[in-house]
Amino acid sequence: MAKLSIKGLIESALSFGRTLDSDYPPLQQFFVVMEHCLKHGLKVRKSFLSYNKTIWGPLELVEKLYPEAEEIAASVRDLPGLKTPLGRARAWLRLALMQKKMADYLRCLIIQRDLLSEFYEYHALMMEEEGAVIVGLLVGLNVIDANLCVKGEDLDSQVGVIDFSMYLKSDDDIGGKERNVQIAAILDQKNYVEELNRQLNSTVSSLHARVDSLEKSNTKLIEELAIAKNNIIKLQEENHQLRSENTLILMKTQHHLEVTKVDVEAELQTYKHSRQGLDEMYNEARRQLREESQLRQDMENELVVQVSMKHEIELAMKLLEKDIHEKQDTLIGLRQQLDEVKAINMEMYQKLQVSEDAMKEKNEIIGRLEDKTNQINATMKQLEQRLQQAEKAQVEAENEDEKLKQEYVNKSESLQKEFSQKEKQLLQLETDLKIEKEWRQTLEDDLQKEKETISHLRIETQEIVNLKKEFLKLQEKNRQLKRICQDQEAALQELASKLSESKLKIEDIKEANKALQGQVWLKDKEATHCKLCEKEFSLSKRKHHCRNCGEIFCNACSDNELPLPSSPKPVRVCDSCHAILIQRCSSNVP
Repeated sequence: MAKLSIKGLIESALSFGRTLDSDYPPLQQFFVVMEHCLKHGLKVRKSFLSYNKTIWGPLELVEKLYPEAEEIAASVRDLPGLKTPLGRARAWLRLALMQKKMADYLRCLIIQRDLLSEFYEYHALMMEEEGAVIVGLLVGLNVIDANLCVKGEDLDSQVGVIDFSMYLKSDDDIGGKERNVQIAAILDQKNYVEELNRQLNSTVSSLHARVDSLEKSNTKLIEELAIAKNNIIKLQEENHQLRSENTLILMKTQHHLEVTKVDVEAELQTYKHSRQGLDEMYNEARRQLREESQLRQDMENELVVQVSMKHEIELAMKLLEKDIHEKQDTLIGLRQQLDEVKAINMEMYQKLQVSEDAMKEKNEIIGRLEDKTNQINATMKQLEQRLQQAEKAQVEAENEDEKLKQEYVNKSESLQKEFSQKEKQLLQLETDLKIEKEWRQTLEDDLQKEKETISHLRIETQEIVNLKKEFLKLQEKNRQLKRICQDQEAALQELASKLSESKLKIEDIKEANKALQGQVWLKDKEATHCKLCEKEFSLSKRKHHCRNCGEIFCNACSDNELPLPSSPKPVRVCDSCHAILIQRCSSNVP
């Protein structure tokens, strides 16, 4: 009875539509039969008031053997309308069927026969091999979707009676089996097509999400590259400003040197022409001393300005070094992002190859389907030829019948026999015609289905081609970004080389200043002879002191003169460092 009820439930569910309610009669009969199967050979347990014989005990044991059954047992215990153990067992069976795990739960129970022996006799159905057979049959119920309402149903007071009239065969059932098989096949095809559509939709959504993420990452990279370009332009402007300031300082110093040379030369000429009187020389020397002291103050002020400019240049160089380090960090980050984009492109390329392989397979399937359609067209033509032949034979037979009726009226007995034979042939031809028409109809339906599949496959190929185009566009964008990144790296390298050159120049200037800072002026008493000609100083050979290197020369040895814009006469210049010489008096005159 369990085999019959399970088989009948599956067949009726396939024809009914697979989703069943609690009022469906075959489902109710299935629960009644399962209750009888579980009650077979059940031991009677003594209680305080009476003897207890219920199936809730072994079903409650499933909770310990199968951890996933804890949820069902807890929900059955929490149902408010159930008062008896039998009602809880019935609710447990309905919930297990809705979960499609009744076969799994009962299989775990049958394996543990030591525990079942506490509830069943040795000859019980659940202790024998027939119990395993029933569990195997219950696996087939996983194709059925049950929608049962357990909460409001009165399961305690139901009477389990088996209706044998449902399992008696009739002529209508024999004829409806073929129809049920066809409906089941159609439903299976429908489920397969729905599952295929779900998979395709999921793949399309994942591809869209990846394309969006790639576009976002590309926009982020473009923004970061634009920021890096702006920073590079700012650095170039600052470098240009520093260079222009450096060139201005150099021009000023050269101009000062030229002016001092001119002044020194003019002073030499005046001294050659003005050797007539010591008073005039003294006045001129005094006046020149004032001018030189003022020049010294001016030059000291300029030196302070230059020192402050040096400090500013050093601070600017430090800031530039910090910016360069930051740019190097950003370049490292950009390279890492480029590596990630390359990895994503490799994944997209591999997926494109997989899609191309799938396209090839689908093209092969399309070719096979076209071959099938050609074969079907050939068979259709053969069937049409047979139809024409049969119609011609029928027309000829009818003509012969008319002739025989007109010619052989007297020979009715013999003609009746022949006429009956002809009628049989006609019936056979008509049946053949019907069969061929049905066959032709099925072939046309198959042709229509094949055309639909071909159209679906063409749409899929078009989508794959579109994806390929999008992938090529992304590759082109990636190449452009690589070019931009390479250009920026080259620009940064050029900036670094230029900054290193300017840093080296600044270090050379610092070293020159350090070398000059250690020198000390000689005292007038100690300086008695010229540094170059080694002759003793006198009124005609006056002392000229270099304010930069500290050396003392006579007026005959220091012939280098430069014009100075602040004084009408040229200024004498040191032979070693080309700095302005200060005239000193050899006498004790203040």
